[in-house]
Amino acid sequence: MVRRLFSGRDTDLIPQARMSGPMPWVIAIMVAMTAIALAAGLALGNAVSAAKAEIEGGVTIQILEPRADVRAKEAEKAVAAIKDMPGVAGLRLVPQAELDALIEPWLGTGIADATGSAIPIPALIDVRLKGPATPMKLGAIEKALKPVAPSARIDAQSNWLKPVFKAMLSLQVLAIAIVALLALALTAAVLLAARTALGTNRDTIEIVHLLGGTDAQVARVFQRSIGYDAAGGGAVGLALALVVILVLARRFSGLGAGLVNNGALTWSDWMLLALVPVLSTLLAMVTARLTVLHALRKML
Repeated sequence: MVRRLFSGRDTDLIPQARMSGPMPWVIAIMVAMTAIALAAGLALGNAVSAAKAEIEGGVTIQILEPRADVRAKEAEKAVAAIKDMPGVAGLRLVPQAELDALIEPWLGTGIADATGSAIPIPALIDVRLKGPATPMKLGAIEKALKPVAPSARIDAQSNWLKPVFKAMLSLQVLAIAIVALLALALTAAVLLAARTALGTNRDTIEIVHLLGGTDAQVARVFQRSIGYDAAGGGAVGLALALVVILVLARRFSGLGAGLVNNGALTWSDWMLLALVPVLSTLLAMVTARLTVLHALRKML
């Protein structure tokens, strides 16, 4: 009789239609929020990693001489002085037209001072090094430029974006913290649901024990029931999360910003997102089993 009670498909210790109670929808919301937070963290990590790799060996040289003719000569001499230096992979003197286009959104076009001469814009030399821009390499470049371009100023491109990288790292840590909190919330929700179901079916459980049923058999019924609900809710939650992620990805791709474009999710990232409902279901089943076993030991 006990075997028939636990093996029969028409008999349930917890009679509940799938996806009809609140638990599957609670899990769906948790999974959706977890997947979105995880996707945000992964995208931020990809953006930071790609940006660091791209500008790790980047150095910008500014020629700050206000006189245009002297500035042009210093820029040419600076290019000649460092182009054959060891450790320099390549360099480019940024054309004036490109510089004008860079400052146009802030200063406009045709800006001139009271005498009619254009506002002086520093000449820029974009240098790519073989490897990271270490202080030793920057010092060697500065030493080579000092005699030929005394107004030159050297900056490692990675230094400019350090505050941005720190802010993005903070957001990534926040995303990980949100994922952890959502996992705790899911555990708490399953725990409360299991305790509520135990209280509702207390009389049935006592009868099962009188018929020879064990705590493990009772816990297996609760575990299976919550597992079904968690699997269904997880699938719905992942579908909702994918819709949100794809819509946001399309919006951000229209910005055309370098950091945003570098934050695209890779195939391994999508695999991690697909594991969210699976891990949520396993977490719910383990939580339900442990909760029920612990409660039964106190009950009987």
